[in-house]
Amino acid sequence: MNADMASGAILASFLLLLLAFTSVGLFFAVGMIRRLRHERDQLMHQEEVIFGFIHDVADVFAYSDHIDLDRMLDRVLFYASRTTHASSAAIFLYEKEDQAFHARAISGLFPPLQGQVEASLSRAVSKSQAIHDLVRSQVIHQGEGLIGEAADFGSAILIEDAERDARVPQYELDFLHIRSILLVPMRFMQKTMGVMAVVNRIDAKPFSQTDLNLLQALADQASVSIHYAGLRDTLDEKKRIDHDLTVARQIQTALLPRSIPAFEGIELAAFNDPAQEVGGDYYDFIQIDDHHLGMAIADVSGKGIVGAIMMSISRSVLRAQAETSLSPSEVLKGVNRIMFEDISEDMFVSMLYMVLDTRTRELVVARAGHERPAWCQAQDRSFTIIDSRGLALGIADQDSFDLAINETRVHLEPGDVVIAYTDGVTEAMNAQAEEWGVERLLETVYPSAPHGANAVLNGVREKLARFVGSVEQYDDMTLLALRILS
Repeated sequence: MNADMASGAILASFLLLLLAFTSVGLFFAVGMIRRLRHERDQLMHQEEVIFGFIHDVADVFAYSDHIDLDRMLDRVLFYASRTTHASSAAIFLYEKEDQAFHARAISGLFPPLQGQVEASLSRAVSKSQAIHDLVRSQVIHQGEGLIGEAADFGSAILIEDAERDARVPQYELDFLHIRSILLVPMRFMQKTMGVMAVVNRIDAKPFSQTDLNLLQALADQASVSIHYAGLRDTLDEKKRIDHDLTVARQIQTALLPRSIPAFEGIELAAFNDPAQEVGGDYYDFIQIDDHHLGMAIADVSGKGIVGAIMMSISRSVLRAQAETSLSPSEVLKGVNRIMFEDISEDMFVSMLYMVLDTRTRELVVARAGHERPAWCQAQDRSFTIIDSRGLALGIADQDSFDLAINETRVHLEPGDVVIAYTDGVTEAMNAQAEEWGVERLLETVYPSAPHGANAVLNGVREKLARFVGSVEQYDDMTLLALRILS
């Protein structure tokens, strides 16, 4: 009997112990299930946020011809705040202009991360707007503060207890108090584009490693979007510029002579090759009257659109002045008188203007600081450089210009050739940094001269292209040729 009672007691104790272990196991099992469910819910939430963000940003690209970067950054901050439960957030982008970071987007009442808050803030009508403006106005250079640190090292910064970290500024105003802060770099192809920062969870908890991982994932996705948004803007800008340059090129081409004037016993030819879409070189043939032909070639200091605009002004003024006189020097004096006041100090125009009497074959030459024309004489097969004094247009007052300029007269014979050119022809360089030079130009003109003005141009172009080779043209090239046939 005693043995039976003892056995029963042992069995009861065993059952109680088994029940206790089972209860503890159930307790831990329930706790584990709850944790797993919580982690599952977090992962599902993170997945929802990531996919929502990607879909949202994709809409920006898919349904707009122009990417609104500020709007896209606002969306990024919306998801960053929602994911990390942050009360405020900001994106600081790197600007090449001043090589510093600037707050490009702000969500909530984001506190300044460097500097001091002015006492005048307490008197501001809208404190939130004043803080917002302050954060946007701050210039953060590389290596400065938490933003500079996150950018320089390219790694996230998680500060759970900001009050104990000397890097975090603290302010007396409660709404600017920083309890916890998280910063992640925004990088694309090993290049830091900016920094995303979130401050203070709304549940008063510190940011966690999970928050960091998710915020970094969002920053990585946003960096790709920002890069391609900038690339698309660049491409759009390039298309606009290309279109403007094409129009400018069409206008400039229209300003050049549409046809070469025809005079019995005289052959004319010219070419103009701008270094860019539009350039600053110019040539013109002006039929002054039945027996006088004006010929001009000019080079504006500067290339591109600015040079083209100045060239078009020079053309208009020259044509208006050419009608008033048969004297090239007087015409250039009139051009300088009109243009001097309007040409900026860093610009000038060199111009050669010649007037040919088509009956007597007398050529009168005046130079406003331009390259001297060359005269190939058929009778003794020699070259003469036609010289005359003169200053470039726009660099001297009228009295000085008038005193400096003069004219040279030559009488042309059948077979003679006169060429005028811009310095882009003679200063063209090959791969060895050698200039083509006047001597090579004249050596090319000499054998071509008996075959006509067009033969001269074709010979120059062919020899020049062979000399330069694959070296990119850096200056406009223009050449004008006159040949007396009889």
